[in-house]
Amino acid sequence: MFSVLLVEFLFRLTFGVAVAMAITPSRWVTSGFYRVHLWVLMGVQTLAALAVYSTIPLGKTAAAAMARNQFVLAVAAAILSYFGAIIWLYERRLAGKIVIALVAGCALWACCLPLFASSKPLAIQIADRITSGLLLGLISTAMLLGHWYLNTPTMKMEPLRRLIIFLALAVLVRMAVSGSGAWLEATRLAQSSEFPQSWTMFLVLRWLTGLAGTL
Repeated sequence: MFSVLLVEFLFRLTFGVAVAMAITPSRWVTSGFYRVHLWVLMGVQTLAALAVYSTIPLGKTAAAAMARNQFVLAVAAAILSYFGAIIWLYERRLAGKIVIALVAGCALWACCLPLFASSKPLAIQIADRITSGLLLGLISTAMLLGHWYLNTPTMKMEPLRRLIIFLALAVLVRMAVSGSGAWLEATRLAQSSEFPQSWTMFLVLRWLTGLAGTL
């Protein structure tokens, strides 16, 4: 179970960081920022590939096929990150941004693969992964970019301000998706004989610290 949760987190994080890097204007940020953090994503996806590989079940079941596809996508994202770092070494901005977008696509696709075997509403689950990934990625990339100013203090503040604005929007969208999911779950629990108090406590804690507090 831990490996499954770890893989889910790593794919969401990679997707969000890659999207945040893609929308960060390269004319205001030095190429080293993209190169170094593509190396970081390469390490993250290497860890994801190893974690997925450890969970691949034996046989030719649907679960095994899904895990193998996740493994291939994780390896592809790691390889793309490596070549993307090389591209940014030579400051090829357009090609570098395209590779970053491909890394984001691989991570999102790998993250969404398990959904096709689930009975829950597909649209809400995809929105859940996109919004949570963007929230994780924008927070992490804004932090990383803030530290990058220590390396290049003459950079303009506009890229960081832009990421913070996108982060605020991501929190609001995440609130809307989480609110919809909470309402559906509360409706389902209300029809059962017992309404678990622990669910309510964790829901309040999540909204206070994870969403409202972040905003």
